Amino acid sequence: MTNAAPDAFETRSQDRLTRAEQTGLRLALACRSAITGAAFAWYVLAAFLFPEVSPRTATIAVLLAFTMVGVVHLAIIGTRYDQRWIKYAVYALDSFAICAAFALVPISRAADIPQIIAFRAYGIYFLFPLLAMSCLSLSWRLVLWTGGAIILGWWAAFTWVVARMDSTLSWADIPSHAQRDDYVNTFLSIDFIGRGNRIEETAMILFAALALAIAVYRARAVFFAQVAADLEWRQERALRERVSGLLGKYVPEAIARKLIADDKPLKPQRGHGTVLVMDIAGFTAYSALHPPEVVIETLDHFLADAAQSVSNTGGIVISYIGDGFLVTFNAPLALDRPEHHAVSAAIDLLDIAKTHGFDIRIGLASGDLVTGIIGNDARQSFTVYGDAVNLAARLEAQAKTLGARILADEATFTNADHAGRLQSRSEVSIKGLDSATAVFTLG
Repeated sequence: MTNAAPDAFETRSQDRLTRAEQTGLRLALACRSAITGAAFAWYVLAAFLFPEVSPRTATIAVLLAFTMVGVVHLAIIGTRYDQRWIKYAVYALDSFAICAAFALVPISRAADIPQIIAFRAYGIYFLFPLLAMSCLSLSWRLVLWTGGAIILGWWAAFTWVVARMDSTLSWADIPSHAQRDDYVNTFLSIDFIGRGNRIEETAMILFAALALAIAVYRARAVFFAQVAADLEWRQERALRERVSGLLGKYVPEAIARKLIADDKPLKPQRGHGTVLVMDIAGFTAYSALHPPEVVIETLDHFLADAAQSVSNTGGIVISYIGDGFLVTFNAPLALDRPEHHAVSAAIDLLDIAKTHGFDIRIGLASGDLVTGIIGNDARQSFTVYGDAVNLAARLEAQAKTLGARILADEATFTNADHAGRLQSRSEVSIKGLDSATAVFTLG
């Protein structure tokens, strides 16, 4: 990665993690507000549904306040008023409030019933949902904080209740050789505080908090790994696209893509293929009649459309030759029936040239071709060799003498499957060849 890449990674990771934390916190607060709101509504409605129930004003006020705290916190998440310490304060407040309820909310209207019954009748499992909701924030620190607040609040409430009891019993008060009555008299006594049970409960909370914190920490690690992989993939794709774009200016685009994909130079390949050589008829005269800027712009537009048309039929523009180009089919990229595709491309090129105001000549020849990269470490280029290359170029030149737009050799005609479009011109003498060659023109 470049020097800027780590900064980009940190920024992207933190932004995405912050959004994920905010989403999770919103969900947790929505659940919390729904629970406290439902408790508030039930407590108020209970007075109408059950005449024997007398709602306490203080309880109603507390439930309403807790509901409003959640609603307000939910509203400010992601705004400029949001501070990191607020979520810690809210979870601590919830933990202490639930623990305080065990210590302060009377378990019975009878004055002689000790509050320790609340711990024995309900238990610490009322606080587990709060610990679970803290995981939604994706903050392992908040999970540990909530677990610690629960343990601290639970023991503070327990200690406060026990300190106000006139007498207490616990597991230590059961004799070593206890009988049934000993257990009944101790465990079922209203003064039984079960200190050992409180230790077990808080140990469960502690282990649960540690396990959940580790799970959240691992989830964050996976999250950062995914962000890093995504960033690396995007950078690699951008680099490949940039390199492919640069290479595409100097070598055929299809070859550039293969070079990028294979990540190694293309080795020379030998195979059967078809060569198309195109040239603009009368281009010298056209250039003399127009300013250079107009000539270049017009030629660029035509060659761009022509190259795209060739690519659509499976051809690869190997090189540009003056006002034309050389195209191969089935070399170096595989293509079924290259002769047929080459003739189709040639016919399409006639129409494209007409729309741009040009007349063109095309030579087509098929045979063995060798393709590959030549050059040294400093400069290389992709090229194609073979008798078909020379023959296609000579057929294009011969087309001018014969007044033909397309001139193909017999190998191309035989496998082209364009019945009625190509017609025989018998045999003609081709410069550089010892014997006459059968050629075929567009009908």
